[in-house]
Amino acid sequence: MAGADEAGRGCLAGPLVAAGVLFDYEALTTRELRSLSALNDSKQHDHDAREELYPKVLAAARRVVVISRSVRSIDGRGLHVMNIDALRSALLGVARPGALCLIDGFSVPDFGYAQRAIIDGDATSAAVAAASIIAKVTRDRFMRRADERHPGWSFATHVGYSTPEHRAAIARAGVSPLHRMSFQSAAYDQLAL
Repeated sequence: MAGADEAGRGCLAGPLVAAGVLFDYEALTTRELRSLSALNDSKQHDHDAREELYPKVLAAARRVVVISRSVRSIDGRGLHVMNIDALRSALLGVARPGALCLIDGFSVPDFGYAQRAIIDGDATSAAVAAASIIAKVTRDRFMRRADERHPGWSFATHVGYSTPEHRAAIARAGVSPLHRMSFQSAAYDQLAL
Protein backbone atom coordinates (compact mmCIF):
# COMPACT_ATOMS: atom_id res chain seq x y z
CA MET A 1 0.00 0.00 0.00
CA ALA A 2 1.38 3.40 -0.98
CA GLY A 3 0.11 6.69 0.36
CA ALA A 4 0.75 10.31 -0.56
CA ASP A 5 -0.03 13.62 1.05
CA GLU A 6 1.28 17.16 1.01
CA ALA A 7 2.01 19.94 3.46
CA GLY A 8 1.94 23.66 2.88
CA ARG A 9 -0.76 23.95 0.26
CA GLY A 10 -2.58 26.68 2.17
CA CYS A 11 0.48 28.65 3.25
CA LEU A 12 1.35 32.23 2.38
CA ALA A 13 5.06 31.43 2.32
CA GLY A 14 7.44 28.56 1.73
CA PRO A 15 7.51 25.47 -0.44
CA LEU A 16 4.89 22.84 -1.03
CA VAL A 17 6.17 19.46 0.18
CA ALA A 18 4.68 16.12 -0.84
CA ALA A 19 5.65 12.72 0.48
CA GLY A 20 5.01 9.21 -0.69
CA VAL A 21 5.26 6.24 1.69
CA LEU A 22 5.12 2.56 0.75
CA PHE A 23 4.25 0.01 3.45
CA ASP A 24 4.36 -3.73 3.00
CA TYR A 25 1.84 -4.52 5.72
CA GLU A 26 2.53 -8.26 5.56
CA ALA A 27 6.22 -7.68 6.27
CA LEU A 28 5.73 -5.30 9.22
CA THR A 29 6.69 -6.75 12.57
CA THR A 30 4.46 -6.51 15.63
CA ARG A 31 6.92 -4.00 17.07
CA GLU A 32 6.72 -1.82 13.92
CA LEU A 33 2.92 -2.00 13.92
CA ARG A 34 2.86 -0.88 17.56
CA SER A 35 5.25 1.98 16.82
CA LEU A 36 2.89 3.20 14.08
CA SER A 37 -0.31 2.85 16.13
CA ALA A 38 -0.44 6.60 16.82
CA LEU A 39 -0.43 7.49 13.11
CA ASN A 40 -3.06 10.05 12.22
CA ASP A 41 -3.41 13.22 10.20
CA SER A 42 -0.31 15.30 10.98
CA LYS A 43 -2.55 18.23 11.94
CA GLN A 44 -3.93 16.12 14.80
CA HIS A 45 -0.46 15.83 16.36
CA ASP A 46 1.63 18.52 17.98
CA HIS A 47 5.21 19.24 16.92
CA ASP A 48 6.77 16.79 19.39
CA ALA A 49 4.45 13.92 18.45
CA ARG A 50 5.16 14.43 14.73
CA GLU A 51 8.90 14.48 15.40
CA GLU A 52 8.54 11.24 17.39
CA LEU A 53 6.59 9.52 14.61
CA TYR A 54 8.93 10.67 11.82
CA PRO A 55 11.79 8.17 12.46
CA LYS A 56 9.29 5.39 13.17
CA VAL A 57 7.73 5.87 9.74
CA LEU A 58 11.18 5.92 8.12
CA ALA A 59 12.12 2.68 9.90
CA ALA A 60 8.90 0.80 9.07
CA ALA A 61 8.33 1.96 5.50
CA ARG A 62 9.60 -0.03 2.57
CA ARG A 63 10.23 3.23 0.69
CA VAL A 64 9.81 6.98 1.37
CA VAL A 65 10.11 9.81 -1.15
CA VAL A 66 9.89 13.54 -0.42
CA ILE A 67 9.27 16.10 -3.16
CA SER A 68 9.44 19.87 -2.74
CA ARG A 69 8.09 22.52 -5.07
CA SER A 70 9.51 26.02 -4.68
CA VAL A 71 7.71 29.30 -4.27
CA ARG A 72 8.95 30.29 -7.74
CA SER A 73 7.42 27.20 -9.35
CA ILE A 74 4.16 27.69 -7.43
CA ASP A 75 3.95 31.31 -8.56
CA GLY A 76 4.96 30.42 -12.11
CA ARG A 77 2.80 27.38 -12.79
CA GLY A 78 0.07 27.62 -10.15
CA LEU A 79 -0.50 25.98 -6.81
CA HIS A 80 -2.90 23.26 -8.00
CA VAL A 81 -0.64 22.25 -10.90
CA MET A 82 2.39 22.06 -8.60
CA ASN A 83 0.41 20.16 -5.96
CA ILE A 84 -0.65 17.45 -8.42
CA ASP A 85 2.87 17.38 -9.91
CA ALA A 86 4.46 16.91 -6.48
CA LEU A 87 1.99 14.17 -5.48
CA ARG A 88 2.58 12.38 -8.80
CA SER A 89 6.36 12.56 -8.38
CA ALA A 90 6.17 11.31 -4.79
CA LEU A 91 3.94 8.39 -5.78
CA LEU A 92 6.08 7.48 -8.78
CA GLY A 93 9.00 7.20 -6.37
CA VAL A 94 7.25 4.66 -4.16
CA ALA A 95 4.66 2.90 -6.36
CA ARG A 96 5.29 -0.70 -7.31
CA PRO A 97 3.30 -3.04 -9.57
CA GLY A 98 0.41 -4.48 -7.61
CA ALA A 99 0.39 -1.71 -5.00
CA LEU A 100 -2.65 0.47 -4.54
CA CYS A 101 -1.79 4.16 -4.25
CA LEU A 102 -3.95 6.19 -1.88
CA ILE A 103 -3.93 9.97 -2.17
CA ASP A 104 -5.36 12.41 0.33
CA GLY A 105 -8.21 14.17 -1.46
CA PHE A 106 -6.92 14.14 -5.05
CA SER A 107 -6.68 11.87 -8.05
CA VAL A 108 -3.47 12.14 -10.04
CA PRO A 109 -4.03 12.23 -13.80
CA ASP A 110 -1.63 10.45 -16.15
CA PHE A 111 -0.46 8.07 -13.44
CA GLY A 112 0.15 4.48 -14.46
CA TYR A 113 -0.68 2.74 -11.17
CA ALA A 114 -3.92 1.83 -9.43
CA GLN A 115 -4.98 4.77 -7.30
CA ARG A 116 -7.78 6.00 -5.10
CA ALA A 117 -8.43 9.52 -3.87
CA ILE A 118 -9.61 9.43 -0.28
CA ILE A 119 -11.24 12.42 1.41
CA ASP A 120 -9.57 12.77 4.83
CA GLY A 121 -7.23 9.95 3.83
CA ASP A 122 -4.67 11.15 6.33
CA ALA A 123 -7.15 10.27 9.08
CA THR A 124 -8.23 6.90 7.64
CA SER A 125 -5.18 5.32 5.95
CA ALA A 126 -1.91 4.53 7.73
CA ALA A 127 0.06 5.02 4.50
CA VAL A 128 -1.48 8.45 3.85
CA ALA A 129 -1.09 9.46 7.51
CA ALA A 130 2.57 8.43 7.35
CA ALA A 131 3.04 10.54 4.22
CA SER A 132 1.32 13.41 6.01
CA ILE A 133 3.79 13.15 8.92
CA ILE A 134 6.83 12.98 6.61
CA ALA A 135 5.68 15.94 4.50
CA LYS A 136 4.74 18.12 7.48
CA VAL A 137 7.92 17.47 9.48
CA THR A 138 10.12 18.02 6.42
CA ARG A 139 8.40 21.30 5.55
CA ASP A 140 8.34 22.58 9.12
CA ARG A 141 12.07 21.87 9.50
CA PHE A 142 12.73 23.84 6.30
CA MET A 143 10.70 26.80 7.53
CA ARG A 144 12.45 26.81 10.91
CA ARG A 145 15.82 26.99 9.13
CA ALA A 146 14.41 29.68 6.82
CA ASP A 147 13.60 31.77 9.90
CA GLU A 148 17.36 32.15 10.47
CA ARG A 149 17.93 33.40 6.90
CA HIS A 150 14.82 35.59 6.85
CA PRO A 151 14.41 37.08 10.33
CA GLY A 152 11.45 39.32 10.98
CA TRP A 153 8.62 37.09 9.75
CA SER A 154 8.64 34.51 12.59
CA PHE A 155 8.68 31.57 10.17
CA ALA A 156 9.82 29.25 12.98
CA THR A 157 6.54 29.90 14.79
CA HIS A 158 3.85 29.83 12.08
CA VAL A 159 5.87 27.99 9.37
CA GLY A 160 4.28 30.11 6.64
CA TYR A 161 0.59 29.71 7.48
CA SER A 162 -1.70 32.74 7.57
CA THR A 163 -1.76 33.43 11.31
CA PRO A 164 -2.41 36.81 12.91
CA GLU A 165 1.29 37.18 13.76
CA HIS A 166 2.32 36.31 10.20
CA ARG A 167 -0.11 38.82 8.73
CA ALA A 168 1.19 41.44 11.20
CA ALA A 169 4.78 40.68 10.12
CA ILE A 170 3.79 41.16 6.47
CA ALA A 171 2.15 44.49 7.33
CA ARG A 172 5.29 45.56 9.21
CA ALA A 173 8.09 44.16 7.01
CA GLY A 174 6.47 43.47 3.63
CA VAL A 175 7.08 40.19 1.87
CA SER A 176 10.16 38.00 1.86
CA PRO A 177 11.54 35.92 -1.02
CA LEU A 178 9.63 32.99 0.49
CA HIS A 179 6.20 34.58 0.11
CA ARG A 180 3.92 33.29 -2.64
CA MET A 181 2.79 36.27 -4.64
CA SER A 182 0.28 34.25 -6.69
CA PHE A 183 -1.58 33.38 -3.51
CA GLN A 184 -4.61 35.59 -3.03
CA SER A 185 -4.72 36.72 0.57
CA ALA A 186 -6.07 39.64 2.53
CA ALA A 187 -2.65 39.68 4.21
CA TYR A 188 -1.26 41.21 1.01
CA ASP A 189 -4.05 43.76 0.56
CA GLN A 190 -2.37 46.40 2.72
CA LEU A 191 0.86 46.27 0.69
CA ALA A 192 1.64 48.41 -2.32
CA LEU A 193 2.91 45.57 -4.50
